[in-house]
Amino acid sequence: MALFVFESIAQYHKELNDGSTTCLSVVEFYLQQIRQQQHLNAYIEVFEAEALERAAQLDRNNSTGQPLPPLFGVVVGIKDVLCYEGHVVSAASRMLESFTAPYSATCIERLLNAGAIIIGRLNCDEFAMGSSNENSAFGPTLNALDNGRVPGGSSGGSAVAVQAGLCMVSLGSDTGGSVRQPADFTGVYGLKPSYGRISRYGLIAYASSFDQVGIFSKNIADAALVLETIAGADSFDSTSSPAPVPAYSKELKAPEKSYRFAYFREAVEHPSLDPEIRTALLNKFEVLKTAGHQIEAVEFPLLDYIVPTYYILTTAEASSNLSRFDGVRYGHRTKQPVEDLADFYAQNRSEGFGPEVRRRILLGSFVLSAGYYDAYFTKAQQVRRRLFDQTQLIFKDFDAILGPTAPTPAFRFGEKKDDPIAMYLGDIYTVFANLTGLPAISLPIFWHSNGMPFSLQVMTNRFEELSLLQVSASLV
Repeated sequence: MALFVFESIAQYHKELNDGSTTCLSVVEFYLQQIRQQQHLNAYIEVFEAEALERAAQLDRNNSTGQPLPPLFGVVVGIKDVLCYEGHVVSAASRMLESFTAPYSATCIERLLNAGAIIIGRLNCDEFAMGSSNENSAFGPTLNALDNGRVPGGSSGGSAVAVQAGLCMVSLGSDTGGSVRQPADFTGVYGLKPSYGRISRYGLIAYASSFDQVGIFSKNIADAALVLETIAGADSFDSTSSPAPVPAYSKELKAPEKSYRFAYFREAVEHPSLDPEIRTALLNKFEVLKTAGHQIEAVEFPLLDYIVPTYYILTTAEASSNLSRFDGVRYGHRTKQPVEDLADFYAQNRSEGFGPEVRRRILLGSFVLSAGYYDAYFTKAQQVRRRLFDQTQLIFKDFDAILGPTAPTPAFRFGEKKDDPIAMYLGDIYTVFANLTGLPAISLPIFWHSNGMPFSLQVMTNRFEELSLLQVSASLV
């Protein structure tokens, strides 16, 4: 049987149907790839025996000649913040190092019901807090294109697994760009759906009103197929949307039309944006104009308020969400002698959480404190509302918003580690979609002179993922 080269799920299913490959041989291929590229540290744990057993079972099922389920035999890696019953889920933290999930996340159940093979759990920044994958308790994931550069975060392992061919598609989570930014740094597609499009049940919470499960893939069609499989209402998640889920993968090719594109002038002219990225974007905009599309710069004076607003709100939510990890109900429990209950809690959390998580918990506790709640948290909520209202006005006149995904290509390890403010400002172009609940995608269509990829980010209005995917297909 020929060496398997994955191009798309459709091509894979064609090979399964004509007998030129099997699920078992494909899983063996990916396990070999994972072993050969173990130095990338993309996987925290590989479910080798289980994946092989499931692949063999699927091959037996395939011999019946019945139509294949949508994700039949598709090899998937999952970020280590998604619960998979009977498997450890640690959020890449010592706090949950040996915690076994008692149930599966809804998105995981839907993957399995569609025939997917889950091959392992993927490295990430601890509790999904970070932009570089340097905050994992299990060590950083390396960018496969340049091992001296970060893969982005927090879903760095999920991005590298697809980038390096260690699975077909992967799931991550996106709180402020944690799917799109690592996709940008690694040169793969990264899709964040609208808030509520995919159930958050079984996703370890960072900031509940921001978190959304996202998808990494090597093409738009695969992302569309995974999205239509795992999206939809869920009785276990009251924030999931009851809106019908279109057959995204079957409707990708839209009729030829002239799109109305907007971009934020302040975003493209921002001093933090790498000059090569700016030039590439402006050139792309000119190409779109020449092709007959409308593209206009719109004023967006709130741009510099986005990052402070995001970090005030998300750290406040993180402070609340992570308060449950106290070492009593579950979580790391200190072996050091303690004086009293307060000291016991302090030791458990100090040992269990890494420095970035502790920093965000402290900041969140501060903005929620009695003397500062109105000055910070309430004001940030007001700004969030203004951002949403202004966005709705923009979508009255435009089909999509275009822009950069990150201000620079992948940076070197340690470059921003000691400067949290510089690290946080790297989220300036991605957190907007999370603050407003918009769907967004990172399209890997550019290359920097330093040899690293970078992306065009596309956003559409809430629950218009079909338009987002159709527009994206026309741009690549």
